Amino acid sequence: MANSPEEIEKHRKAYTAVGIALFVFTGITVAVARIDFFDFGEPGISALDVAVGLAIALFKSSLVALIFMHLNHEKGLIYKMLLFTCYFAFGMMLLMLYALWNPVHAAF
Repeated sequence: MANSPEEIEKHRKAYTAVGIALFVFTGITVAVARIDFFDFGEPGISALDVAVGLAIALFKSSLVALIFMHLNHEKGLIYKMLLFTCYFAFGMMLLMLYALWNPVHAAF
């Protein structure tokens, strides 16, 4: 916690900078999705456009988690739990995709 006015001002400046960055990158995401000049790959929405949009979203979510949720000051255990959660979520997605493309189910 901030105990002095200087520390509070430092935190306020960091929050303001992150808020401005979130607004700017939201605008970039909209530009990639809507404006033809920023269209990557073939015309229309392509896999590269989606990848760029997801990369921007990943950057924005990491800013929120690190600064607003104060995860940049946490101990190592929280990162191990976060890694386990991401690993588990990725495994569940793979299982759902496997169930969608199940060759045994398609045979019947």
